[in-house]
Amino acid sequence: MAATPNVIARSTALLRAVGAAEPAGASTTDLARATGLARPTAHRLLTSLADEGFLDRDSATGRWALGPEMYLLGSAAASRYDITDHARRVVHALASESGESAFLSTRRGDETVCLLREDGSFPLRSHVLHEGLRLPLGVASAGLAILAHLPDREIDEYLARTDLQPDWGPQHSPEAIAQRVTSTRETGYAVNPALLVEGSWGIGAAVFDRSGAPAWALSLTGVETRFRPERHHELGTLLLAQAHRLTGLLRPQR
Repeated sequence: MAATPNVIARSTALLRAVGAAEPAGASTTDLARATGLARPTAHRLLTSLADEGFLDRDSATGRWALGPEMYLLGSAAASRYDITDHARRVVHALASESGESAFLSTRRGDETVCLLREDGSFPLRSHVLHEGLRLPLGVASAGLAILAHLPDREIDEYLARTDLQPDWGPQHSPEAIAQRVTSTRETGYAVNPALLVEGSWGIGAAVFDRSGAPAWALSLTGVETRFRPERHHELGTLLLAQAHRLTGLLRPQR
């Protein structure tokens, strides 16, 4: 019997939740809570995914992690979607030149997913972002940079169907995000003034695919003392230059 769309949606939600918990893994209870599923339902689906090789379960801790089948499927898809070979050099340059932590994030629907991180030389770091972390568009500098470069209609539709305030606070109301979108469009880069974690700032710039759509973002994060207003232009200009460089590397050569 074919799987119903509801089962597929629940299973993929669990896979995403497990991916977000890498490399430590997550318990059944944690995953049920993250996906809004009843624990018995989550356990049944997790066990089925493990039987097919999509998940592994640590026999000692009971925590779930991504399985070998996910690696094989990811490797097969990498030739179409993986830009990390090009991006790694760019992220390294950002970290080296700024001294801050540098990141590459990709857009997946209404979210961004952090793909790469490299820390710079400055000893104090922000640990808000890590590889595999998913955040809604408009949250953190990468998601704001991507959102700001979407057409107005898409932004309006997203803000109309998405309520970020319960999870992210009143500073993520539609009106507040719209104001930050306007500021991002004026400067070209997005600024997150410690809206996620006190004292942790971020600046991001969009990277565009072959059709000109904002598909990825580069960002820098660090402690507030390193992101004073007088340094925003310096870091933003650096990000825009490297984002332009990466966009060029991703376009076919003529």
